[in-house]
Amino acid sequence: MCSMELAASHRRPLPRSELVGPVDPRERIQVSLYLRRRQNLPAEVSAGLRRLTREELRTQYGADLDDVEHVRETLARHGIDVIDADPGARRIVAEGAVSAFGDAFGTSVSLVRSPHPLSPDGVVHRYRTGQLNLPNALSGVVTAVLGIDNRPQARAYFRFAPAAAPATSYSAVQVGAAYDFPTQYDGSGQTLAIIELGGGYAQSDLDTYFGGLGLSTPSVTAVPVDGGSNSPTGDPNSADGEVLLDIEVAGALAPGAAQVVYFAPNTDQGFVDAVTAAAHATPTPAAISISWGGPEDSWTAQARDALDQACADAIALGATVLAASGDNGSSDNETDGAPHCDFPASSPHVLGCGGTRLALTGSGAISAETVWNDGASGGATGGGVSTSFTTPSWQANAGVPASGRGVPDVAGNADPQTGYQIYVDGQSGVVGGTSAVAPLWAALVCRLAQRGGKPLGLLQPTLYANIAPGVAQQGFRDVTEGSNGAYRAGPGWDACTGLGSPDGTALSSLF
Repeated sequence: MCSMELAASHRRPLPRSELVGPVDPRERIQVSLYLRRRQNLPAEVSAGLRRLTREELRTQYGADLDDVEHVRETLARHGIDVIDADPGARRIVAEGAVSAFGDAFGTSVSLVRSPHPLSPDGVVHRYRTGQLNLPNALSGVVTAVLGIDNRPQARAYFRFAPAAAPATSYSAVQVGAAYDFPTQYDGSGQTLAIIELGGGYAQSDLDTYFGGLGLSTPSVTAVPVDGGSNSPTGDPNSADGEVLLDIEVAGALAPGAAQVVYFAPNTDQGFVDAVTAAAHATPTPAAISISWGGPEDSWTAQARDALDQACADAIALGATVLAASGDNGSSDNETDGAPHCDFPASSPHVLGCGGTRLALTGSGAISAETVWNDGASGGATGGGVSTSFTTPSWQANAGVPASGRGVPDVAGNADPQTGYQIYVDGQSGVVGGTSAVAPLWAALVCRLAQRGGKPLGLLQPTLYANIAPGVAQQGFRDVTEGSNGAYRAGPGWDACTGLGSPDGTALSSLF
């Protein structure tokens, strides 16, 4: 059967990976296919200037039903079954033997072990290199094939304060008060979605944490995606630390919001499918908080585009998507000496969240705030200029130092040495990282959505309104001191802390 290359599917070889052996060709796996839209989203929808109803998104900009059936018939000829199809989300889930997918998409798969920061012994996974091939019948119809290779795609951006170093720490409530979150709102009536790619939480930890703050434990619901689940390991340094940080910061600052936590495997398929599930959930969440990511060029173009388009769907329906900008400075943990942006924070449909070092007075007021940068071993806020996405219209006059999407948009306390007091796996700890900034801003979004009685969608057109280089924007504390490596902070937008940290009450007047 004739086929054509899917150029966007190219997989780079993984450094420091070691061959374990062949994959059992009879092993049955599930793969997600994303299909083309009936028509592209209008520019004003992608720019956050117009909303769509769920029905409009499905019938006008979802997948064509004929395309869905065409894919079903083509896969069946290779012995692959379609077990789920969602035209509105443009997603098909197919199941079959590894050998059948290899035959259908022109690839070979092996098992390798590769390093991962949360797994001391590394991770064993399916592995391919090069490009996939699409059957001619699916060329132009299928835009992404995810899950044949299931290598770890992302890392969690949380860091515990070093035990040997004295640290100043704050409760999330103290940080919210310092940023003047409007106190008459608590996120009631809103849904806050959180994406997790591992780990889990115990209800007893949540009850202990929120009880210690004098708060009722918020509603937290775990939703499995692609076989993921709420699976705490019992080790605070595992992904449990990320999960509890996200839930506890979000819940302390928007205790009235209902949290829905999407647990998916740490693969490109799991990441995209989890965001897709959150974006198309009923009700549409006010905010989708993402504290995981990876350098832009660690993604295949097909996976990066599929995740970006899932975020575009969320924006079209009124959700605000927020993502950590990374904890490894301007290099984003790459070793070529060049600056790199973290994705999905670099998506123009995502509010990129950078990090600061926050100092408070005894009364809780901000005495100083600078760029978070504790050096190579201590972490620093990510930020820079995307090489994958062009400069959005709302950022054109911000003074981005090169052609491309500038990251981050906003910032907040992230330095572990001025970190957040959390409770995880039966232990108290102090944690920082830009992971904390995404749920912090997500909680503020829920408060503002409650205040305005409507979802906010893409915030940037409002946040960047009338922007000019070197000029502070209304609603922000401009952070002007420090660097993240290649970039220095200064007045106005910069590639360390974006527009700055929030002045919640001042921001509320904009929405």
